[in-house]
Amino acid sequence: MTLRTTDIGGVQIPDSKLAREITEVVKDTAPPLLFHHSSRVYYFGALAGKRRGLTFDPELLYAGAMFHDMGLVEKHSSAVERFEVDGANVARDFLRSKGISQRDVDLVWTAIALHTTPGIPQHMHPVVALVTAGVEMDVLGLNYEAYSEAERTAVVHAHPRTGNFKEKIIQAFYEGIRRKPDTTFGNVKADVIADKEPHFHRGNFCSVIRCSAWRD
Repeated sequence: MTLRTTDIGGVQIPDSKLAREITEVVKDTAPPLLFHHSSRVYYFGALAGKRRGLTFDPELLYAGAMFHDMGLVEKHSSAVERFEVDGANVARDFLRSKGISQRDVDLVWTAIALHTTPGIPQHMHPVVALVTAGVEMDVLGLNYEAYSEAERTAVVHAHPRTGNFKEKIIQAFYEGIRRKPDTTFGNVKADVIADKEPHFHRGNFCSVIRCSAWRD
């Protein structure tokens, strides 16, 4: 298959055998919504890394970006693990099968497992930080203005945000976790404040998506 190698702000998808195999696996397994979202995550993450002057392995960033939502795909959704861990495990097994070092496998696993845990990834290895940065930009519009209009337009042209993307991605999250609601437990800090402050209003992930700087 032909790998997209669109150059956007000096960032390209790695032109390597491993990257081509990753593209093929994800494109054949995940729905187009998640495939294109994951591709945008790579571009936005790599652009952020370039802007920040970070040094990272593009292949490992690509692996983290492309596998980060594989746990939402029914084929890879376990009964008891968080979807982030399911996706990390898919990436781990794939990379091991390709002879990638355990150190690099662990790095990609961590990047995927932490991509919905705010406040931590940005202090870790650039691959971990940039997978989260790419996700936060594409889903939540965080640091939207840090990307030029030309960059945003080029990324979306290469990997389109389908109509009504915000609602579709919320639905994809829901479908991936509704069978195992206990796996959503984790942020106890909001529980503590809610217990002590009756009028406390929790932050709402879906509201942030809908109010993001992205038009759709």
